[in-house]
Amino acid sequence: MAAKKKAADFEQSLNALEALVNKMEQGDLSLEESLQAFSTGIQLTRECQTRLAEAEQQVNLLLEQQGEIVLTEFDASDDE
Repeated sequence: MAAKKKAADFEQSLNALEALVNKMEQGDLSLEESLQAFSTGIQLTRECQTRLAEAEQQVNLLLEQQGEIVLTEFDASDDE
């Protein structure tokens, strides 16, 4: 169940980042609001990068066979 929570957290962070970028692109924010939005965006980006790195480590562990890591190309189109 923890994996589902982390996936949900990742999705929420990614959606929040996308909404923030869209808001910033509209150009209606004051300088102070823009700086705050940028700071929040950096934090969200770091959270997403951390979660992706954790997921990559989990995939590598799952692919480990007899002490050797077998690298397999990930095809995201199979999951859609």
